[in-house]
Amino acid sequence: MADCYSSSPAEALATATSVFRERYEAASFAYVAGSIMRGEGTYLSDIDLVVIYDHLEAAYRESFVVGDMPIEAFVHDRETLAWFVKDDVSRGRPSILNMIAEGQIIGREYDRAVALRREMSDLLAKGPPPLSPTGLNALRYELTDAVDDLRGNRTLQEVIAIGASLHPRLVELALRGRGRWNGTGKWAPRLLREIDVELADRFDRAFQTLFTNGDVHPVIELVEAELAPHGGTLFDGDCRVAPGSWRVI
Repeated sequence: MADCYSSSPAEALATATSVFRERYEAASFAYVAGSIMRGEGTYLSDIDLVVIYDHLEAAYRESFVVGDMPIEAFVHDRETLAWFVKDDVSRGRPSILNMIAEGQIIGREYDRAVALRREMSDLLAKGPPPLSPTGLNALRYELTDAVDDLRGNRTLQEVIAIGASLHPRLVELALRGRGRWNGTGKWAPRLLREIDVELADRFDRAFQTLFTNGDVHPVIELVEAELAPHGGTLFDGDCRVAPGSWRVI
């Protein structure tokens, strides 16, 4: 049986501080974040470390292990960070914003770090931009296509594959369609439960039924219910034009 020991927030912070001093000694400050720092870590959890320099040639991301502690570092200066923040906001998925907003500050420029954390917190509180008509229609089309596939005569293996690709798109519609930030993986059920426990339970029941015995009807009903406020299914009339720059000369 695997070791179920999980590091404490204090241990994670001490490790991150040591790494910051030895590996990023020229950096201005950093944020130590992740499930361990929230007191929710497992023995497989890593430390998220957002490192901020005054200037870098390019942002980078690196993963490494110190002792038995996995660390994932996101290394930026203010300009590269601004690009990633803008991208996160436009996608409605605030990964780096959350790490900065909730992270424990380390480093020499504490006041600058506090100001940046406040800026990220304000962006999170403001919420994501509304889904664009193009983005919404793309979701509608993809969900319509997946539901049509589920209605076919499918093997259980095919149903599972379709359901696995459908789930994150349906979560995105449910969250973004309600003006909330999106999340993937383990964050999807957590964010659904934050906004509506009944909706989260309906997602759980529908997809458990789908993956367990191949019954597609609860998922199809759920998709149709989530699409209804946004114009319903979409196939006839869908048209997306590629940018003119998408050509090889």
